Amino acid sequence: MTSENAEPDLSTTLALQPPAKTDAGLAPLLLTVIELVRQLMEAQVIRRMESGDLNDNDLERAADSLRKLEEQVVSMCEIFDVDPADLNIDLGEIGTLLPKEGNYYPGQKNQNPTILELLDRLLDTGVVVEGDVDLGMAQLNLIHAKLRLVLTSKPI
Repeated sequence: MTSENAEPDLSTTLALQPPAKTDAGLAPLLLTVIELVRQLMEAQVIRRMESGDLNDNDLERAADSLRKLEEQVVSMCEIFDVDPADLNIDLGEIGTLLPKEGNYYPGQKNQNPTILELLDRLLDTGVVVEGDVDLGMAQLNLIHAKLRLVLTSKPI
């Protein structure tokens, strides 16, 4: 049999191994954003539970969903060889993105709040952001955008 007729060995041409830590690309950033959103949702579930806005069935469904999402984040960290502790980004003087384990409970005041805590407070209080954006080139405004963002955890 000549090399022209030989079929390629797929086991050597397809790399089914998870990428090495240095090859993880944007996965750590994406997992960090997912973890931030998961913890924000968890904080809102706790707030609603404490205010009596969730019945037992709603609370059980929410807790189950949060648990499954956390398991998925941990599973994706294993696939991309990322330590889940590395998902907490240190932003220098601003502080960290996420609290250190066990250091945050919604509504508690902290001397050095994390970005998660600040976002949780904004969601609990609510904020409206308005703005105009003009994009252009060659001294021509080509795109005009008027933006109004209402960010809150409460129905409006």
